[in-house]
Amino acid sequence: MSYIETVPLDEATGEVREMYERQQGAWGYVPNYAKSFSHRPEVMARWGRLLAELQRPWDERRLEMITFAAAHELRHSSCSLAHGNKLTPFFSTKEIHAIAEQRPTESVTEAEQEMMRFSRQVARDASTVEAADVDRLKAHGFSDAEVFDIAAVAAGRAFFTKVLDAVGSLPDAGFMSIDEGLRSPLTVGRPIARGKDEVMNDLSD
Repeated sequence: MSYIETVPLDEATGEVREMYERQQGAWGYVPNYAKSFSHRPEVMARWGRLLAELQRPWDERRLEMITFAAAHELRHSSCSLAHGNKLTPFFSTKEIHAIAEQRPTESVTEAEQEMMRFSRQVARDASTVEAADVDRLKAHGFSDAEVFDIAAVAAGRAFFTKVLDAVGSLPDAGFMSIDEGLRSPLTVGRPIARGKDEVMNDLSD
């Protein structure tokens, strides 16, 4: 579902088709977010390059913590589900619940709690950030460059999620495969789409 008409898979040509093929190669189907960008595939391509740069300074664990904190604060179900699920190699379901609810857990350091707090604050309303907020990060060992990097990851997630929510893009039906005990608390905004995710069947053309 979307509030705007998107380019159907069987009508996609040029850059749109290339985008659909790349996304299906990564996911096994064409995700709803890709369809939402079908009128501007060049924006999706540039977002992908920016995202790669935003991610580059981080190890996977902390990157997913920062991203999940922002996505959950933004109440974007698709990104909350995707990045919450990516935390499963590092945390138990119980621990992910604690992270989502902003409760302390032994597996998350005080520095990481502060890192996620800042990510949430940037996602929620960056105009509320004051020097004291940055000083708290520095007191936990984060450099000026890392403060910027946290802010950039959170702000980038805000761009992506707000575009998708504005056009009514739903989380992919494939998210139903996530265990219900994890799926339910991560579905914080729009509901998961019903039915099956779409697949392009003529990729050899």
